[in-house]
Amino acid sequence: MIYLDNHATTAVDPRVVSAMLPLMTEHYANAGSVTHESGRLVAEQVVQATYSLASHLGAASDELVLTSGATESNNLALFGFALHPRQLRRKIISCVTEHRAILDPLQRLAQQGFEVVLLPVKQQGQSDAGLIDLNQLAQAIDHQTALVTIMLANNEIGAIQPLREIAALCARFEVALHTDATQAIGRMAVDVRDLNVDMLSFSAHKFYGPKGVGGLVVRRAHQRIRLTPQIVGGGQQGNRRSGTLNAPAIVAMARALELCAEEAEIERPRIELLRDRLYARLQAGIDGLTLNGPDLTQSAWRLGGNLNCGFWPVEGQSLMLAVPELAVSSGSACTSAEPRPSHVLQALGMLDDMARSSLRFGVGRFTTESEIDQAAAWLIQASRSLRQLV
Repeated sequence: MIYLDNHATTAVDPRVVSAMLPLMTEHYANAGSVTHESGRLVAEQVVQATYSLASHLGAASDELVLTSGATESNNLALFGFALHPRQLRRKIISCVTEHRAILDPLQRLAQQGFEVVLLPVKQQGQSDAGLIDLNQLAQAIDHQTALVTIMLANNEIGAIQPLREIAALCARFEVALHTDATQAIGRMAVDVRDLNVDMLSFSAHKFYGPKGVGGLVVRRAHQRIRLTPQIVGGGQQGNRRSGTLNAPAIVAMARALELCAEEAEIERPRIELLRDRLYARLQAGIDGLTLNGPDLTQSAWRLGGNLNCGFWPVEGQSLMLAVPELAVSSGSACTSAEPRPSHVLQALGMLDDMARSSLRFGVGRFTTESEIDQAAAWLIQASRSLRQLV
C-alpha cells in the first residue's frame, strides 16, 4: 500500500509513540490526582506539554484548551462564543468551502435565529482559486457581526486564506475571528499573534500525532472572547472543558509539533518537490488532466503537500477501485462516503461530473520518491484503461 491520504490523517511518528508509551505503561496516574506523587508527575508532564504546544503556536499556555480534536474545538468556539449570554450580536460570516465541522454547527446556529453568511470563493481556472474575496468580506461585515470563521488551509484543495488581512477587517468592527487551522498546523508556520486571530482549532493526527486529541487557542488578550462550556462536569481546565485529561495523547501531541518545527526547513521543501513530481508525471501521462484549486507555483496560496486533480471523463471512485494499492481520496474523509460530489469543488464552479472525476492527494513525511513514481505509473495505466470503457 502506498499512502497518499495525509490530509485525512497522518501516521503517528515512531518518535511520538516513544514519548507517549511511558504515560500508558509506567506513569499512568490521573493528572488530576495531585494528592500523590504519581499524579503530580503526570500533571507536570501535561503542564510542560501544554507550554510547548502553546509556545509553538505563539500563545500562552493558559490560552490553550485541550480537546478531543478539531471538531470539538470548532464546536466549542462556535457554540461557546455565539451562545454566550453576554454575546448579543446575531450574525456570523464564514465560507462555502469550510469543513463540515464548521458548516454543520453554523447550520444549527442558523436554526436558532443567527444570520449565517457564507462567502463564495475565487473560481476554478484562476491562479488563486479557492480564496475568498476580501472586498466581499468587507461588504458583509457590519456592527451586527459577532464572529467570522475562516479556515486557514483547505482540506481538499490546500487553499491558504489571507488570515492577516481578514483579521484587519474584523478589527474595524471589533468582530471576533476564529480559524480552523487543522490542515495548516505542522505544514506551515502558524502563530496566533502574527495572524491576529482570536481563536484557533487544531488536531494532532494531522501532524503525525495520535487521533482523539487537539486544542483550541483562545486569546486571553482579546477580552471580548467569552465561551460557554460545551462539556461540563469536573471543572477541569478552568471550567472551559471538563473531563479527565488524556495525558499520553497530550504529551504525544506536543512531541509531534516539536518535531514538525525542528524539521520544517528540510521537510516542507522535500514534500513540495514530491508533490510537484507527482503532478508533472500525471500531467505528462494523462491527456486533459486538470489541476483543482490554486496554482502550484503560488506557495503563499497552497499547502506544499496538497494536490487535487481532475481525471475526466474517468470517475475518481472508479480510478480508486482500479488502483486498490493506492490510498487516496475523492474529498474530505468526513464526507467521502456520501454520494454527492465534493462541496468544495462545486464551490469552485465545477460541474458535478468534473467534481466526481477528481482525486485528492496528500504527500507527507514518510512519502518517498519511488512511491510517487509508482503511484503515478499506476494512475496513468488505470486512467488509460478506464477511458477505453467510457
